[in-house]
Amino acid sequence: MLLSSVRTTIFCGCRSAGKGFQHSSRSPQLRQWLVKRGQSTITAEAGASSTPAAATVPNVATNRIVGRWLLGCSGLVVGAVVLGGVTRLTESGLSMVDWHLVREMKPPQSQAEWEAEFSKYQQFPEFKIMNHNMTLPEFKFIFYMEWGHRMWGRLVGLAYILPTIYFWRKGYFTRSMKGKVLGLCGFVFFQGLLGWYMVKSGLEEKPESHDIPRVSQYRLSAHLGSALLLYCASLWTGLTLLLPAHKVAETKRLMQLRRFAKGTGGLVFLTALSGAFVAGLDAGLVYNSFPKMGERWIPDDLLAFSPALKNFFENPTTVQFDHRILAISSLTAITGLYLFSRRMVLPRRAKIAISLLAAMAYGQV
Repeated sequence: MLLSSVRTTIFCGCRSAGKGFQHSSRSPQLRQWLVKRGQSTITAEAGASSTPAAATVPNVATNRIVGRWLLGCSGLVVGAVVLGGVTRLTESGLSMVDWHLVREMKPPQSQAEWEAEFSKYQQFPEFKIMNHNMTLPEFKFIFYMEWGHRMWGRLVGLAYILPTIYFWRKGYFTRSMKGKVLGLCGFVFFQGLLGWYMVKSGLEEKPESHDIPRVSQYRLSAHLGSALLLYCASLWTGLTLLLPAHKVAETKRLMQLRRFAKGTGGLVFLTALSGAFVAGLDAGLVYNSFPKMGERWIPDDLLAFSPALKNFFENPTTVQFDHRILAISSLTAITGLYLFSRRMVLPRRAKIAISLLAAMAYGQV
C-alpha cells in the first residue's frame, strides 16, 4: 500500500514538471536565449576547427617573412662588396696581419696596444717596401678601414645564421628551402675563409719579386665572385618567395628571351671577375685613354709573357684589354636584350627589370 502511494506521487510529480517545462519553453525570452546559445556554440566549434589550418606553417605569411629576411641579407652582402672596394682603394686590406674570429672584434684601446699592433704590421712587406714612413695615426686609419670591413662580414654571417636557426625551429622552411638556406649559410662561411686566404697572399715574403706587395689577383677574383653569387642567390630566393610567378605562355620567343638573359648575365659576371683581375694587378693604371690604349688599338705588349695563356691573367696590359672587350660586349648584349624585349608582351615587372638593367649598364659606362 505504501509502495503504490510513493509510485503514484513520483509519477504525478514528473508529469507536472514536464508540463511546466513545456509551458516555460513557449516563453519568447527563453527561445531567444536558446537560439543565441546555439549560434555561439556553432561559431566556437567552427573557429576551433579552422584554427589548426590557419596555424599550419610554412604558409603565405611565413614565406613573406623569410623572403624579406633574404632580401635584407642580400643588401648586407652589397654593403660588404662596397666596403671591400673602399678598403681596396684606400690600400687598407693588409693592415691587419692576423685573423681571429672573436678576439679581433675589439680594436686596440690603449696606446700600448696600438703600438703593439703597429709593430706587427711593420714586420710585413707592405710596410717595408711601401709604407716605411707611415706614422701611427696613418696606420690607425687603414686599420679601422680593414677592421670595419671584417666586422661587416661578421654581421653578414650573423644575419644569415641566427634567423636560420630561429626559422628552422619555427618550421618556416619547406624541405627544399632548408637545402637552399643551408647552402647560403655554408657559402657565407666559405666567403670568410676565402677572404683571409686572399689577405694572406699579400703578407707573404716574395724575394724573387720586386713588385709592390699586393694580394693575389686570383684570390681577389674568387672572393668577389663568391660574394656576387651569394648576393644573386639570396636575392633570387627572396624574390621567389615574395612575388608569385606570372602565368605566361611558353612561346618560342619567350624561351629565346630567357636564354638571351641568362647568357647576358653570365657575360656581366665574367666582366666583373675580369675587373677583379684589373684591381689585383693595378692594370687600370697602365693605359688611361679610351677607346685607344695609348696610340694603338691593340698594344704591342699584349702577348709579352710566355706561355701566351699567362698574359690573360698576369699581364696588366692584356688584363685591361680583356676587361675593355668584355665591358663593351656586356653593354652590347644588354642593349640587344632590351631591344628584343620591347617586341614582346611581357609582365610589367619583367619590363621594369630589363629597363633598369639597361639604365644601370649605360650609367656604369
